[in-house]
Amino acid sequence: MSGKDDQGVEDAAILLMSLGEEEAAEVFKHLAPKEVQKLGETIARLKAIPRERVDGVLEKFNAVAGEQSMLVTDTDEYVKSVLRKALGEDKANLLIDRILQGSDVTGIESLKWMDPGSVAELLRNEHPQIVAAILVHLDNDQASSVLKALPERQRNEVVIRIATLDGIQPSALKDLNEVMSKVLAGGDRLKKASLGGAKSAAEMINLMGSSVETAVLDYIREADNELAQKIMDNMFTFDDLEKIDDKGIQALLKEVQSESLVIALKGATPEMREKVFKNMSSRAAETLREDLESRGPVRVSEVESEQKEMLKIVRRLADEGQIVLGGGGDDEFL
Repeated sequence: MSGKDDQGVEDAAILLMSLGEEEAAEVFKHLAPKEVQKLGETIARLKAIPRERVDGVLEKFNAVAGEQSMLVTDTDEYVKSVLRKALGEDKANLLIDRILQGSDVTGIESLKWMDPGSVAELLRNEHPQIVAAILVHLDNDQASSVLKALPERQRNEVVIRIATLDGIQPSALKDLNEVMSKVLAGGDRLKKASLGGAKSAAEMINLMGSSVETAVLDYIREADNELAQKIMDNMFTFDDLEKIDDKGIQALLKEVQSESLVIALKGATPEMREKVFKNMSSRAAETLREDLESRGPVRVSEVESEQKEMLKIVRRLADEGQIVLGGGGDDEFL
């Protein structure tokens, strides 16, 4: 599977190289930092590409190859130029050394490229308020893994602060991170960043796994019952998939591998299983029933992992408008 993913990244890199700097820069503007880094590293690595490979990629993306087979003569310079046009000088410089030389970058941005255990180690001795202000800048799945790696007491304190955080003033960001201070050159005149809050805390807790989730919520409930309720109102668990309408379940099933679905459903309620069966063809449902019955014991951690991956897909589909998540008293999407 990883080999297939690598080929997909290479194909995307070849396509971007064939587009030229201006068009490639426009594409980079819409990508996440991790995607920019991955594609940048791939472009820098691709020094010579067979013409057949280029033609195949261009056909795949319904593009016109024309007569040109030479894409980029100097891939290092191409990466630098595209990143600077797409992200601006400051953001691009953060990634260029990392991509081309593998050297370290500084500040909160660098944490996005580190494994959660290393980030947790760096933050272990920091005040919970500082840790909270940093974690809300990371992707929720990475922040969740960092929280799991922190000592329990610090983790609980940090989640409370994330949930009560209603924004970060530019001056505070400057103290936290030198790189951020360049981005926030407007200083105190800038409106504070809309980060943190009960919803942000809920999304991180969602990804931690049920045992850690319970401990964190119990701790918060003792300290502030109203806050705990706000967080729970914003949480969406695997069992909550029952609340999704049939159309939404069908959209989800199209995105989930059958093997992952079997493992995830090993830990599901009978009602949840029936909901899934109902939204499959009779033949597919029968096959799934047989697979569930024939599958032996599965580790709880493995079940939780697959359920977590399904919840990530649910949130993506919700963001795309393909799934409506119930809960709360409004029509907000999670």
